[in-house]
Amino acid sequence: MEFTLISLLNGLSYGLLLFMLSSGLTLIFSMMGVLNFAHASFYMIGAYFAYSISTAIGFWPALVLAPLAVGLLGALVERYGLRKVHKYGQIPELLFTYGLSYVIVELVQLLWGRVAVPYVIPAELQGSLFTLYTTTFPIYRAFMMLIALLMLCAIYLVLTRTRIGLVIQAALTHPQMVEALGHNVPRVFMWVFGGGCALAGLAGVIGGNAFVTEPNMAHALGSIIFVVVVVGGMGSLTGALLASLLIGVLQTFAVALDFSMLSMLAMLGIHVDEGAFAYGALKLTISQLAPILPYLLLVLILIFRPKGLLGTREG
Repeated sequence: MEFTLISLLNGLSYGLLLFMLSSGLTLIFSMMGVLNFAHASFYMIGAYFAYSISTAIGFWPALVLAPLAVGLLGALVERYGLRKVHKYGQIPELLFTYGLSYVIVELVQLLWGRVAVPYVIPAELQGSLFTLYTTTFPIYRAFMMLIALLMLCAIYLVLTRTRIGLVIQAALTHPQMVEALGHNVPRVFMWVFGGGCALAGLAGVIGGNAFVTEPNMAHALGSIIFVVVVVGGMGSLTGALLASLLIGVLQTFAVALDFSMLSMLAMLGIHVDEGAFAYGALKLTISQLAPILPYLLLVLILIFRPKGLLGTREG
């Protein structure tokens, strides 16, 4: 019981962090049709900006200022870079964002170095929220979950209950009509891209000190967010939330399970000789296989449901 509840909470907190990171990518793709390969790099920039700001004036200002700075940077990238190649199609867009991701990594290493920086959890958020039997649940994990849920509510309200949200959705389907009404559609898309990058920056602020802030952090999570977006359904925010929680819980439980198929067969009274076919594979524990489970899920989704769990748009 203790193992199940704590693993579930840890899985949900990790899944909500994945959602914070993938939501921006989902919004950008659903509204602009741009698959931003540099999205995880904006997550990394958010963590480094938060580290620098929190060192100077504290964590709470960094929580607000770092995502805004990343969002502004993303808007500038769209205005002076991505917009220039947009007219040539999706392949140049992919190549542009792919190259940008490497440029950002090199700049980060030049500015902050090649080793991890000491970006730590603020003192007021350290410690345990509660103790279940002999296991504690950290306050900061709960804080991560709260921020992710507040972000989800904010996105929903902005897109469905505000004038700017209506303009954004109208610009997606009827750009000529929106321009005829006096709205600058390219500027709308610029701020959509910037907003998506700001969400990645917010994930960096929250995740950078919960895990580690170093130049490889974008590469470590970059592939996972694309798994989330594809499994959930290209362009589906609800699908991204569902896929994030599913992958977070799946990986957390898998990491904690330290038994192999060989031991399960032994429990059933089935003996396997050391020279048998695939004996080495049977010795692998579930925790050792945990890193490949999201990608296995991705392959199965692409085979049996190519549009994803809740997707309606073709990738």
